[in-house]
Amino acid sequence: MKKAIALSVLGLLLIIGTLGGIKGFQIADLIAAGAAAAPPPTSVTSIDVEQAEWETTISAIGTLEASQGVMITADLPGRVSRLYFDGGELVQAGDLLLEQETSTEDTQLSAAESTLVLAQSNLDRVSRLWRSRVVSRSEFDAASSEARAAQAQVDNITTSLTKKRIIAPFDGRIGLRLVNIGQDLSQGVPIVSLQAFDPMRVNFSLPQRALAQVAVGLDVRVTSNAVADRSFGGIITAINTEIDASTRTVRTQATLNVTPEADGSVPKLLPGMFARVEVVLPDVKPVLMVPLTSVSFATFGDSVFVLETNEDDQLVARQQFVQLGERRGDYVEILKGLNEGDTVANDGVFKLRNGSTVQIQDGGSEPSLNPQPDNA
Repeated sequence: MKKAIALSVLGLLLIIGTLGGIKGFQIADLIAAGAAAAPPPTSVTSIDVEQAEWETTISAIGTLEASQGVMITADLPGRVSRLYFDGGELVQAGDLLLEQETSTEDTQLSAAESTLVLAQSNLDRVSRLWRSRVVSRSEFDAASSEARAAQAQVDNITTSLTKKRIIAPFDGRIGLRLVNIGQDLSQGVPIVSLQAFDPMRVNFSLPQRALAQVAVGLDVRVTSNAVADRSFGGIITAINTEIDASTRTVRTQATLNVTPEADGSVPKLLPGMFARVEVVLPDVKPVLMVPLTSVSFATFGDSVFVLETNEDDQLVARQQFVQLGERRGDYVEILKGLNEGDTVANDGVFKLRNGSTVQIQDGGSEPSLNPQPDNA
C-alpha cells in the first residue's frame, strides 16, 4: 500500500517537473524574442541648423498722433445760427464750419461805419482849413484822432464778426459734432475735433542707454491691433533734448508712411491708439537658428533632438539641451548647444525619446522669419 502511494507521488512530481520545464523554456524564448525585438522607427521631418544675420532692433510702446490736430473752440460768446458740417467729413483749410448769431454786431458795425464816415468827412474839412492856416494844429490833431478812433471801432467790430465765423485752420477730417443750432456758446467751448492724418506720427519712449544707438533718420516699424495684418514703416524725425528724470527715458517721435489700401481707403489709424514700435538699428548680428517646432520646451530645460547615425548604421535621435535667445517669426536663436550644419528633428519631436530610431519623411511645415496670417 505504501509502495503504491509512493509511486503515485513520484509520478505526479515527474509530471509537474515536465510541465514546469516546458513552461520555463517558453518563457525564456519569449524573453529572448522581446530582447531582440525593436520598436519601428519614428517618422519625423528634419532641418539643418542655419547661420543667418538678423537685424538688431529696440522695441518700445508708443501712441499714435496726427501730424496736426486741434479741438476747434469758440473765440467769442454767441448763439449758433448755422452749422455747415455733420461730423466725419473731410474739410479743406478755410472751409466755413459754423456761424454765430451776429445781429448785435451788425447793428454796432452800421453805427460805427456812420461815425467813421462823419469823422473822415470832418477830417477832410479840417485838413483843408489846416492847409489854409484857418484852424489851429490842435483842431487838426483832434479831427485826426477822432477819425482813427472811428476806424479802430469799425475794425474791432469787423474782427468780432470774423471770429464768429468758425473756419477750418488746415486740411483734415473732423470728428463728432459737439454743438447744435441754437446753442449758446461760451468762449473756449469745444465745437469739433479736426485731425490731419497725413502723415501720422508715433511718440514712444526709449531707455537712456539707447541714445548711443538711436539717431534721427533710423527706420521704424509700427504695428497696431487696429490693423492687425499690416506693419507701417517710418523714420525717426525727432528725439527730445532732455531725459525724463522719473523714468530715465527719452521721448522719441517717428513719422509714419501710411499708404492707402488697395481700394483707396486709408487704414484705420487714429490719434491716441496704442502701437508697438521697433527701431531698426544699422548693425546686424550673426545667429544660429532653428524653427520653434524643433524645440521641446520643458521646465527642466529646453532641448532639441539631433539626428545622428549610430554604430549599427541606424539614424537615431540624441536629445541635446540648448540655450535659447531671441525669437523671430517661426525661428528661435540658439546661443549654446548646437553647431552650424547639425541636423535636428523638426515636426514630430513630441514623439521622440533619447536614443530612439527615426525615419526622415518629406514635407512638413515651412518656417518663415516673417510669417503672414492666412486670411482665406
